Amino acid sequence: MSLGYAEKLSFIEDVGQVGMTEFFDSAHVLQDKIEQLAKLIQKSRHLVVFTGAGISTSCGIPDFRGPKGIWTLQREGKPLPEASLPFHRAMPSMTHMALVELEKAGILKFVISQNVDGLHLRSGIPREKLAELHGNSFMETCPSCRAEYLRDFEVESIGLKETSRRCSVEKCGAKVRDTVLDWEDALPPKEMDLAEKHCRMGDVVLCLGTSLQITPACNLPLKSLRGGGKIVIVNLQKTPKDKKASLVIHGFVDKVIAGVMELLNMQIPPYIRIDLFQTILTQSLSSDKKFVNWTIRIASVHGLSAPLPFIKSVEVSFSDNHNYREAILNTQPFLLKRRTAGTETFEMFLKLKFSDGCGCLSTQIKIPFDFQASNEGFKLDKNATFEKMRDEAIQNPSCGQNAMLERSTVLVPKSEISVHAIVTNVKAFDCHLSNGDIKPRIEGMKGSETTRKRSKGGKRKMRS
Repeated sequence: MSLGYAEKLSFIEDVGQVGMTEFFDSAHVLQDKIEQLAKLIQKSRHLVVFTGAGISTSCGIPDFRGPKGIWTLQREGKPLPEASLPFHRAMPSMTHMALVELEKAGILKFVISQNVDGLHLRSGIPREKLAELHGNSFMETCPSCRAEYLRDFEVESIGLKETSRRCSVEKCGAKVRDTVLDWEDALPPKEMDLAEKHCRMGDVVLCLGTSLQITPACNLPLKSLRGGGKIVIVNLQKTPKDKKASLVIHGFVDKVIAGVMELLNMQIPPYIRIDLFQTILTQSLSSDKKFVNWTIRIASVHGLSAPLPFIKSVEVSFSDNHNYREAILNTQPFLLKRRTAGTETFEMFLKLKFSDGCGCLSTQIKIPFDFQASNEGFKLDKNATFEKMRDEAIQNPSCGQNAMLERSTVLVPKSEISVHAIVTNVKAFDCHLSNGDIKPRIEGMKGSETTRKRSKGGKRKMRS
């Protein structure tokens, strides 16, 4: 959750119970419950996970209702906490990545999330196995053809409003909308129907880090009971559904899930973030045909007017045998215009300096320049290229590895458009329990949950 998201919500006086007391099971009791949970997961045929803000608080951003939650502090008249990193650089927690491994192993069948932080998608949970009940701060959707667009920047609005971008599907072009619900918005039927279906099928519904106060979402886990399913709740506060649960665990979600994964003898994969950008090199001859006027632009793959949040500045330099003046581009759009002799060929070097939250300070890419040459276009397999980059990042745990995914040309004006991929974060986890602590080897930031209720067909309702 971002503080900006909370400010965008319409005002509502009653946000439910906040500042709830936290409870912690003793070490012996906690270990016993972790073992019980591991056995339930191991025997499950249709495991469903239902997540809230508590799954993301270890990433660094406050929740809403906890002792230091946003609404708790607002009610107490205290200043809101400052986020340590930008929302768009939030990295999945150890629990997020454990769920990815459980899904890949065929154990986890479906994830239902009340969060708007987008971390389940970023972690690697397949879209078709995820219901985001309250939307996604980084997702836009086309109301006409239903295409979805996952952005690397936080969408500027909430409440299912039109944004400044259009659908890129051929023959569509409709204005896209944000996907995050405001208080008065109904839950999306497609997400809700899938969530209900899987809860009815679930023999174990595992609720992680949620106060289970927002209706109708909080009633979803109960739908498993009719078919003999069991509910497990892992949360630091008591919830209204505790009496319906077969097992209630009061402990940090990361600690509980780390213990479960260790008992299941399963490894938790590292999180590798890969970001995209495009370079656009445009060239034209001067009127006397002696010079080439050219422009290099570093832009978002989501459109020329879209922000490029992970790049802070660009330093442009040239091959050693040329005396071209270097340039530093500090503001977006990152754009450089130059004139060179028509017969000149050279190499341009772009040193990309990353914004806060990236795992390294900078990386460098090379752009060849030859006005006479005509480069052929190509397009690599995106998934295969990403997999190769992830493998390299794991073997050599560092950021900055990059690859060109595709290149295309435009005849008028003569332009070469290239899409580049860069590894910007590597976060691995040491999940063996050591004095009860979880140790991520590279710390990240945290995401959030939207704690609000809505009715499927109308206004949301808050539990008293």
